[in-house]
Amino acid sequence: MLGAAIAWFVDVPQRVISAVMSFGAGVLISALSFELMDEAWRHGGLAATSAGFLGGALLFTVANALLARHGAKHRKRSGPGRQPTPGHAGTGAAIAIAALIDGVPESIVIGLSLLDGGAVSHVAVAAIFLSNVPEGLSSAAGMRHAGRSATYVFGVWGGIALASGAAAWLGYAAFRDVSPEAVAATTAVAGGAILAMLADTMIPEAYENAHDAAGLITVLGFLASFVLTKLSG
Repeated sequence: MLGAAIAWFVDVPQRVISAVMSFGAGVLISALSFELMDEAWRHGGLAATSAGFLGGALLFTVANALLARHGAKHRKRSGPGRQPTPGHAGTGAAIAIAALIDGVPESIVIGLSLLDGGAVSHVAVAAIFLSNVPEGLSSAAGMRHAGRSATYVFGVWGGIALASGAAAWLGYAAFRDVSPEAVAATTAVAGGAILAMLADTMIPEAYENAHDAAGLITVLGFLASFVLTKLSG
């Protein structure tokens, strides 16, 4: 919702967006290492974690390929040349659908984090937030260029936000009584999907505009997430 609002009202320089993406990529790498994979391994063992991790990467790769055919290839981008073609409303909608597909497993992880100690993972929330702002930017800009109204754009993104919230609740409610292996596999699915998304979209697209600073900003994001993980632990 925030990304969509920014795109609707403000012309944000692409280098700033790329810097946010680089920082978010570093946060996500740290989060999936320490918040997802390590936790999944400790609770469910190596077999369930590995199977879920590979399954998540495979699911994302297949979904990403299908979405790319319908105009959502550059859904993490929002700079010149990366926007949906003006007048092509379907591409902006495809980006929104892609954001929903990305957001549901991420939100389930937020719900799963409540199972261990009853407190939501602030690191996971921060990482998911930073990774999804560019999607809101790109989709809302494309829909606006296609002539969609503010009611339509914010209605779509409001629905995605509600669906993600429901997915977070589902992650908590549906997995309270299942085996540790099932929780581990589900958590690892999100980890695999996130890592595949980073390699396929966020990191290369952030580097394209941030250039030499992208690596340093990514490291700063990783360090910030790592420090937050240790302080909150």
